[in-house]
Amino acid sequence: MKDQSTEQPVLNEIQTLVSEEHRLYGKGTLSDTDRERLATINVELDQCWDLLRQRRALRETGGDPNAAQVRPPDVVEKYEQ
Repeated sequence: MKDQSTEQPVLNEIQTLVSEEHRLYGKGTLSDTDRERLATINVELDQCWDLLRQRRALRETGGDPNAAQVRPPDVVEKYEQ
């Protein structure tokens, strides 16, 4: 089993962001502030997923998962899905 101790804070942040995203979408009609927050959440989620992938890749290749770094939005937003 993988050591997920370095992943848990990132997974917790993802869960928090997804919960907020669902809460905002659940409002139905979104204000400009809500739409701006959703855009920010999407970027933060992309950064979290990227960090999680970095940590897992480092662990799988014998590296230190704690060496992973949060990449800036302009980097993670250019990734293709």
